[in-house]
Amino acid sequence: MTASSDEGMWLLDAPPRDYLRKQYGFELTDAWLKNAMLASVRLNSGGSGGFVSPDGLLVTNHHVAADSAQKLSKPGFDLYNDGFYAETRDKELKCPDLEINVLQKITDVTKEVNAAVKPEMKPAEAFAARRTIMGKIEQDSLKETGLRSDVVTLYNGGAYHLYQYKKYTDVRLVFSPEKAIASFGGDVDNFEFPRMNLDVAFFRAYENDKPIKTPNYFKWSETGPKENDLVFVTGHPGTTQRLETLAKLKHRRDYTLPYTLYRLRTLEAALSQFGMQSPEKARQAGTDQHSVANARKAFSGQLQGLLDPAIIEQKAKSEASLGDAAGNDAAFKNAIAQIADIQAKYREFEKPFGLLETGQAFFSPLFGIARHCVRMADELPKDPKDRLREYRPSNLDSLKFALFSPAPIYPELERAKLTASLTFLAENLGGDSEIVKLVLAGKNPASRADELVNGTKLFDPAERKKLVDGGKAAIDASKDPMILLAKAIDAEARKLRTRYENEVEEPERQAYAALADIRFKALGSSVAPDATFTLRLAFGTVKGYEVGGEKLPFHTTFGGAFDKSTQLGGKEPFDLPKRWLDGKAKLDLETPFNFISTADTIGGNSGSPVLNRDGELVGINFDRNRHGLVRNFVYTDLQARHIAVHSKSVLEALRKLYPAAPLVKELTGK
Repeated sequence: MTASSDEGMWLLDAPPRDYLRKQYGFELTDAWLKNAMLASVRLNSGGSGGFVSPDGLLVTNHHVAADSAQKLSKPGFDLYNDGFYAETRDKELKCPDLEINVLQKITDVTKEVNAAVKPEMKPAEAFAARRTIMGKIEQDSLKETGLRSDVVTLYNGGAYHLYQYKKYTDVRLVFSPEKAIASFGGDVDNFEFPRMNLDVAFFRAYENDKPIKTPNYFKWSETGPKENDLVFVTGHPGTTQRLETLAKLKHRRDYTLPYTLYRLRTLEAALSQFGMQSPEKARQAGTDQHSVANARKAFSGQLQGLLDPAIIEQKAKSEASLGDAAGNDAAFKNAIAQIADIQAKYREFEKPFGLLETGQAFFSPLFGIARHCVRMADELPKDPKDRLREYRPSNLDSLKFALFSPAPIYPELERAKLTASLTFLAENLGGDSEIVKLVLAGKNPASRADELVNGTKLFDPAERKKLVDGGKAAIDASKDPMILLAKAIDAEARKLRTRYENEVEEPERQAYAALADIRFKALGSSVAPDATFTLRLAFGTVKGYEVGGEKLPFHTTFGGAFDKSTQLGGKEPFDLPKRWLDGKAKLDLETPFNFISTADTIGGNSGSPVLNRDGELVGINFDRNRHGLVRNFVYTDLQARHIAVHSKSVLEALRKLYPAAPLVKELTGK
């Protein structure tokens, strides 16, 4: 494997060993990689983490843990805002629906998948054949190993790998700090640097009611990184679009991203208004509001990147260079033209597809539950190879675990969210749209939301289980308005999904596979695949950068947080928790707090362990700066940085403010 820069979210079975050896004098050993793989964790709440003790203790971000903290909270017991610490293991709190996955093995199954798709097949036939063989590979793996088995598409269809995971569903909260210090600066400082955030949380994985044994874990560094140190990030980056064609990126710029931002701003306003009504409502809406605001800011940064002529020019040159390497042969030209044509077709139905099939018109877990109940009744009786991908056997246990979660759902919050998203549906498709009329059922969005939320029984996990266990007969007999809504739109939603699969997904996959073949021939494996929320290895150096003539150092300090809070009058979001204000004198204010490096990260890397050459944990990744938002499309290390919590700051806070001596001892042995 070769590389020419620090760019890349590398597969752990194909890391850039030669580049690391030549550029940094670092020998990446199999033992180092094996420990990194078995100690890294993926959380189904959408982030990454890592084991940090032999007894199943894992670290991630506070904002990744927020979903669980919120679900464990109740009036008068606000773990999300006030924090939590279990002094003994019997006080660790079991999360209602948190699942973690630990990667055990990667197998290349490209030949098997490609062999199932014949050249003469039409797109619908090719898609069905590909789905069938991927389902068979996953099902055979599950039967043989008992491990969660996912066939992952890489290089937009150029390769397929089987990922096998050990799964844990008994995960308990150990420690979470106050929100005010975990996200100090709030939305104002989100995607900015300097930062001063204790964005960490600890969980413990259990099996058979006992902490699991994790011989593969990351030793906690008590000193952390120094300037210019080589560091590694092992995590699960979500999605990038670096291998997409110029036509696809322009489609994102001109259609997908503006629509997405319109939707997110609508939801953010609704959540903000709801939270302003009372402290309890603010608590209920907290995680949704953070998630939506974070997405809005991230996508806004992506749009700014694609509106930069320099970025578009860079992508155009990259595409032209690939064409030159291919001799601008017919295969290259056809693939580029095909992807451009697909975008024109997608524009015809992109909004209805997003609204109905991906559920953007129904911003509520209640609707998601209803749709799964309805579709499971139709899908589970089918041969596994013929099911929709989300109902394949290898995914079914995880799906049911989430579906039957006892986590609270708040009626008033759901009414507010549904009112906003149903209004968004009508705004985009128009009041005379047949599907809008069907969804609203003769009412305005607010009245329809009231009817759906007031009438549904899906708040109760037992009701959900009864419907799933009862199959088609139970669904057909149900008078639950949320079930009836999911049934009413299912035919149109499936129609849009099929159209997307046959007119967009499969033709794009074939075109990108052709481009991947050209790229492999021209460049070998020197280009890492786009991110797919699977385990990757990134690396870079710890260093500051210059912006607006100001040179920013590579790390901040505890003292910086107190100074900034004082300068801004201690007002939200720059208010420090009482524990910190009262304990200021106990702290070494020169303790490094957050640090930055050039390592290649993206959304999904939240909670990723940051490691030194010895494989020790020196930080916990939690954000990027605004200059790093263009990394969805291009890599740059001029000003772009990922931001991590310094390992030393965590120990300083745990020892002197919380205090959490047993946790510190488990991390350090001292």
